[in-house]
Formats: sequence, structure tokens, C-alpha cells
Amino acid sequence: MASLSPSAAPSPFRDPALPMSKRVDDLLDRLTLEERLAMLHQYVPAVPRLGIASFRTGTEALHGVAGLGVATVFPQAVGLGAAWDEDLVRAVAEAVSVEARAFHRHRPTPTGSGTNGLQIWSPVVNLLRDPRWGRNEEGYSEDPLHTARLGTAYCRGLAGDHPEYLRAAPVLKHFLAYNNENDRCVTSSGLRPRVLHEYDLAAFRPIIASGAATGAMAAYNLVNGRPCHVSPLIEDELRRWARRTGHELFVVSDEEAPWNLVELEHYFEDHATSHAAALKAGIDSFTEHREDSATVIGRLREALERGLIEEEDVNRAVRRQLQLRFRLGEFDPDLDPYVGIGPEVIDCPEHRALALRAATESVVLLKNDGLLPLNPERAPRIAVIGPHADTLYEDWYSGTLPYQVGIAAGLQGALEGSGEVLCVPGADRIKLLSRSTGEPLGGTAFDVQEWGDGVLTLCEAGTGRYLGLQDDASLAADRTHLKNWFVNETFRLEPAPDGEGDTFLLRNVRTGRYAALDPADGRVRVNAATPETAERWHRELLRDGAAEARAAAEQADVAIVVLGNHPMINGRETEDRTGIALPETQEALLRTVAAVRPETALVVMSSYPYAVDWADAHLPAVLWTAHGGQETGRALAAVLLGAADPAGRLPQTWYRGDEALPHPLDYDIIKAGWTYQYHRAAPLYPFGHGLSYTGFAYRDLRLSSAVMAQDGVVDVSVTLADTGTRSGSEVVQLYVRAVDARYEAPRLRLADFHKVRLDPGQSREVTFRLPAERLAHWDVTTGAFTVDPGRYEVLVARSAEDIVLSTPLTVTGVSPPPRALVGRHTLAVDFDDYTDITLVDATRVKGDAVAPADPAHPATLLFRSVDLSGASHFEADVARAATGQGEARLEIRAGDHLLTEIAVPVTGDHHTWTTVTAATATVGDGHHDLCLTLHGDFRLASFRFTAHAPRSKEGAE
Repeated sequence: MASLSPSAAPSPFRDPALPMSKRVDDLLDRLTLEERLAMLHQYVPAVPRLGIASFRTGTEALHGVAGLGVATVFPQAVGLGAAWDEDLVRAVAEAVSVEARAFHRHRPTPTGSGTNGLQIWSPVVNLLRDPRWGRNEEGYSEDPLHTARLGTAYCRGLAGDHPEYLRAAPVLKHFLAYNNENDRCVTSSGLRPRVLHEYDLAAFRPIIASGAATGAMAAYNLVNGRPCHVSPLIEDELRRWARRTGHELFVVSDEEAPWNLVELEHYFEDHATSHAAALKAGIDSFTEHREDSATVIGRLREALERGLIEEEDVNRAVRRQLQLRFRLGEFDPDLDPYVGIGPEVIDCPEHRALALRAATESVVLLKNDGLLPLNPERAPRIAVIGPHADTLYEDWYSGTLPYQVGIAAGLQGALEGSGEVLCVPGADRIKLLSRSTGEPLGGTAFDVQEWGDGVLTLCEAGTGRYLGLQDDASLAADRTHLKNWFVNETFRLEPAPDGEGDTFLLRNVRTGRYAALDPADGRVRVNAATPETAERWHRELLRDGAAEARAAAEQADVAIVVLGNHPMINGRETEDRTGIALPETQEALLRTVAAVRPETALVVMSSYPYAVDWADAHLPAVLWTAHGGQETGRALAAVLLGAADPAGRLPQTWYRGDEALPHPLDYDIIKAGWTYQYHRAAPLYPFGHGLSYTGFAYRDLRLSSAVMAQDGVVDVSVTLADTGTRSGSEVVQLYVRAVDARYEAPRLRLADFHKVRLDPGQSREVTFRLPAERLAHWDVTTGAFTVDPGRYEVLVARSAEDIVLSTPLTVTGVSPPPRALVGRHTLAVDFDDYTDITLVDATRVKGDAVAPADPAHPATLLFRSVDLSGASHFEADVARAATGQGEARLEIRAGDHLLTEIAVPVTGDHHTWTTVTAATATVGDGHHDLCLTLHGDFRLASFRFTAHAPRSKEGAE
């Protein structure tokens, strides 16, 4: 076929009157195989002969356009989650996408590699299961319904309302069960079927099924032993949900994750094999090697030549990309409704106002014994104390702040001369004097701030620049803020092992090396590998931060202590927190201030929850805000002074400090007791908690019917009244609970919510539509969602621990029969309970299995109330690697009665399967609890009871 040029007669793909499918097919047919292969990399080159521009996947815009320069910065996603307001979240996303359009057309990319992309890698809908997760700030909530509702709102705001064209293309992150940073590329998240379907998938499913999302990003981690980038769930779940929307889902890899399949995870032997497996599993775009596409395309070309993939596998991925590009208006510039958006929208007054509204709505009042709102007439002198007293910080996924209004500045501006604000950071000012030379480090003094676990920053006095490690291992104070992938500006002052109490070693956190004097030139370089070769430093105190804070508190009528985290330190992407306590120096500062000024309020400004038990017990007021963006100070001032009602509610549980949290890699929320759904002990502050300055009363909880069929629906109504003297916002939370469930049901589960604003004396009837599916659980017997008949409760609450009203609801229908196992193939993962089991992959392509968590100790699977009538034989599908040591056997019991034991042979490796069989002892009539005990190092995928002797068979992946 002759080459075409842009000046030739218009091709069918340029005709907007044609159906999109025909346009996509026409364009796909015109692309050469090499051009199609090139489209599988993040940086897609232009095709000049067809007049097609370059294309790049992925612009970060989690709470503002990130990484491209100055842009409106809204509250972190967890802060938006605290607003519990879908309309607000959608408005924020609309503003973000409008600015993304402006960057796309009017601002060059940082690397000069074409236009900034309109495929937005947001929102993050991973659930906030563990508050120690380093990326806690990126998610909305620990609850799947709440997360799905806000995620849908954010996607719709990004995409716009046009029936044909997208303003931007939202991509959900990160699929799936991604909630730890430490060793994230090699850790496996164990998801039993109930947790998979009721919890982790439940956050993604409604967003995709609604058509709000246009894509998804696979996660770094493995799930049940299989990397997410080759997970069958991409096709079996994500794309199945999307089918009904009429649009394909465009799935991208996370950065360098395809490389991990070979180099870190060792899941495949070579990169051609791994890339082929990812493409066939549903990855459409490979984010790897930055702008070097040759490496990735070379691997895919090799896979094609080796027959690991076919040309249709390439076409399928390219087709999905082209569909998205057509929807973004790339090929119809004259019809694109968003093409006229100009650069003036970036940080425009309307977006600044929205940033203020979002920051204000997300503030949560955790405790208030009457100190708030502040009255400047009674307390005209306010001391604002702490590391966040008047400083705002950017996180990795925020844009560059156009300006920043800190809390002290926000209060001073709001007071308009009617009060005085004293601002004190509470940081020590020190000099570090060399024991060898007597000279101060850097020739200057530093303000020291501790961020937890002994991690410090040293800011040069006077300039505020951070001391940091340079490429040549020297030290220089040359950065005014921290926002680098590698943070070189954090240190520890460690007591010298051979020194006096005031002698320390200076150690860089990232490299682990110590500061020493270079014998060649006498300069300080951080290159000493051991304490013995490190320089000794005397810490000379020039200003006592705690004493300064105490003096300010004594002079003031009220103190506001602002504590929390730095988003780039001790809890960020690639680094989980070690605990949930406040940094020791911050806790000490708080107690010092409160000792001299009882009228002290704690403001926690953080990306995640803290255990502020002492503050809750001893202070009159505690508030929390996420890092709220450029308008944080004005927002906090409005709430502290009562110009705005605190409208935020917690999107995740705040646990107590003395409570041992489950292991970070325990993803089984049911058994581990994660989140409000399964956590047994009373938390410090529960999910959904938040106070108001006014009072609210609930009455008249009514159901349209007290009885509902298994596929039915009821209407729920309740009347809410503002009983106070001022306007305020309340989040009416609707929960459901199963009574006498046959499975381990949640303590309660959020079924709906609605944010309501009322004036004094005003009341409003709030109505909810409650479909039976909100009562459903994943039935491992049938492999589907099921609503059991029986008794339920419908609960209206202020939080997960503050139930205001409840009413019974009966679901009618046929009760499920006992679980029949004879003559049926039962997956080992479909257990009811277990001990010491780990979930693993059955093959590299599909299927899950179980194995002992520690082969040296037996592991058990429990299947409750099963029917074994007629069973005479048992068979199981097992795999055992040649490296397995000692015996391996499977023990089968019905109650206390041993049915049989089977020796497990070596099959070659853990992906090679064989079937073992044995006759069973007679099983009595009735229902039994079946227990399978695994002894030794092997895997179990499935089992069957039969009424006759089955034939043995072998198989491999």
C-alpha cells in the first residue's frame, strides 16, 4: 500500500461521522507492525506519514497536576476522603483536569519530549488497611464503598460530561492489594476469596462498572504469589466489569515493574518471556526505561519472533490505546470541546477558592471540651507552636505550591488586628563543632527538627536551607524544600561509642555513612563506613526550642501546637512507617506547652493517623488535617476561629498507641482484625468520627418494609435536625450488620452516606436506597455473592462506634444447604478458616493454591458444616518441588475422626501438579467440620471426595 501523507485525501479514521470502532480499525490497518510495537511503550512516537502526533501515557494529578511546575494544590487524597463529599471531590477533579488540559497545550514537558499527557494516573483506590503504609496519603479511605464513591466522583470530574470526548482519561491505581512499601516489588499479598471480592476488588468494581474510569495501573506487588502484572484478574475481573460500558479499559504497567518480573521477582527466565506474559495478561502499555523505548520494544519484538505472542496480541493493546486517543479528541481538534482551555486557568481565582473550600471541608475535629471555637475577645494572644506552625510541605504527588498560607499566617490574617499571633517552631538551634578542629560544621548554626525514629533535618539558620549530601559526598545547605526521589537531607546524631554524653556522630540516613574529615583537604565528607573512622562532634545548644515554646505559651492566652509528618520522610513511597506514635521530640514539645498553658489545642497535620492517646486524655481540643495544599492556613484558621464548622470525618480508624497492630503483610482483614469492619478493640478515634460546633439529633428511622427478598430493595429514611445555635454539617452514615451469620461477618459495614448542611433549628429527612446486594457476602461454596436469608440490622450512626438509631430487617428466601463435597471439585482456597497457611499461585498463568506458611509446622484448612454422605475416597491435586525436605503428607479429618492420610510425592517443582488418592474411613451421617492438615513443604490446589476410587493423573502448568 502506498504511503499516505497528511495532505492526501482524508482517511476514514479522520472522519468523525464514522463509528469509533471503524475509525480505530482503519487507523490500525494503516500502521506497520513496527509502528504498532512502538505504541506499546509509555513514550509513543509520532507517525509523520499519517499525521499522527506523539503520545505519552501518564500525568500524575492526584490532588493537583504534579511534576509539571506551579499548579493549584488541593488537599492530599486522604484529606479529600475526610470531606465525605462526592460533589466537592468531583469539583476538585474538574479543576485538576482543566489545568491538565492547559499544561497539555501550553506548557512544554520537563524533558521536552512532546506534550504533557492527558491520561491521568489518578485516583488511587487502594484501601487504607494499614495506617503505617508509606503511601497512606494517596488513598481515600479504609472502606471500599466510601473509596469507590469518591473514586468515581474524581474520575467523572477528570473525564468531564461530554458524551463523546474526554477532558482527561482517569486511570485507577494500583491493581491490586497494594498496601505496603517495604520490599513492595517482591512481597505477596495473600487474598482469600472473601477478602478479594468483598474488600480489595470492591473498591475498583463500581468505578469501572460505572464507566467513570478509562484505565487501570497494575501494582508492583504479587497477589497469592503471582505478580499483579501477569494476573488473570485483569481480564477476568477488570475487563469483565468494563464490558458493559461499551469502552475498553486501557491497562498500564507501573514504572519499571515489567523489569521486576525477571530481575527482582525471578518469576520468568528472561525479559522477552515476561513481557509476552504481561501483554497476554492484559498490560497494554509498558512504563519502563523512561524515554528509551528501544529496550522494551526489542523485548516484545523478540517475543513475537519466538512465538510467545502473536500479532493479534499487539493489535489488541494498540486498539485500546487508539480508542482512548480518539476519545481524548486527538483526531478531531475541531470538535474537541476542551481544546480552547488556556494557561490562564492554572491557579486561577476560582481554583484558589476551591482549594480553600476543599481544605476547610477536610478538617476533622477529633475532640473538643469547649476550647474551640476560639474567641479573640477572650483570648487575643494565640501562640502557634511546632514544626508545622507556619510551614507547608509538598508531597511526591503534589504540584509546586503557587503560594502557601501557613496556620500562623492564616490566623493572623483572619484576626485582622483583633488579636496577636506568636509563631514559634519549637526547634533547637545548634552548632556541631568538630572535636578534631573545633570548627562548626558548615561554618554555621542549624535548626534541628526530628521526624521520628531519630531522623533529623538540619536547616541552616537564617536561610532555612536544608543541609544535604552532595554527589561527591560533601555537605552543603542548598535546598529550600525536600522533594526528591532520593532524600539526601536526613541524618541521625548518634552518640559516639567512645565519647562523653555530648559527643555525637553524624550519619546520613540514605547512605548509612558517617561524616568524617578528609585527610587530603580537611573537608567534611560523608564517606566513613564505620563509627571508628567517623568524626566526633560536640553539640552546642544555641537556642532551646522547648524553652522558647514554653515561654511563648506562658505569654499567650491559648496555644495551638501543630505537629505531624514531613511527607518526604519516614513514610512515603518506598518506605513504610515503623509505628504510629508521634516523634518523641514532638510529643515532648506538646507536653511542655500543655504543662504551662492548659488551654492548648493539638492540630495534627499529617498524611496518616497518629496515636495521640496522651493528647486525647489531657488536652481540651484535638484536630486533624491532611497536608491541605496552598490554602491550609486559611482553612485551619476558619475552623479554629469558628468562621467554618468542622465538617470533616475520619476516613480511617485511628488506633490506640498501646495496641499491637497486625503484621503489615497480613492482608486478611477478617482474621487479622483490620479496619472498623473487623477490629475488635475500641479505637482511639473510629472510622467516620468527627465533631461539630453545633448539635445534631436523629429521629424517626424508618424502612419502607421490614422484610426484603434476597434480590429486593428497601428505602431507609431518617430525620436529622440541627439542635444548636449555628449552622453545621453532618455526615449521616448508614451501616448494616448481619445477625447470627453462618460466616464470620463484619461487625458492621458502611452501606451508604450523605453529607447534610443545616441551619440552626432546621431539620431534613434523609433517604437512602438500600439494595439487598449491600448485605451480600462472598459465598465460597458457590463462588458468588450471596445474600443469606435471616436477620439483619440497619444502623444510622455518627461513626462506626457511635450508633444513633437501629432497626431490624429480615431477608426472606431459601436457606443455603450444607456444603456438599462429594463428587465436587473444591478449591483449597475456598476454606472457611485456616491456621498457618500462605496463599500461592497454582500456575504462572492462573489459579490459586495453599501451602504451609512454615513447612516445619503443620497448617490447617477448615471447611465448616459439610455433607460427606457416601464418601469412600479422597483425591487431592498437589505439587511438591524437588528441593522439599522431610516428609510431606496431607491429613484429612471430619471433626475428631481421622478419615485418611496421604503421602505427597515430589512432582518436580511447585507448578507441576499430580493427583493423589486414598480410601477414606466411613463418615457418619449428618454435617461435619472438615479439617485438612498439611505437613511439610507442598502445595494443595483442590480436592474431591468420591463414592468410588478415582484414577490418578498428572499435569503441569
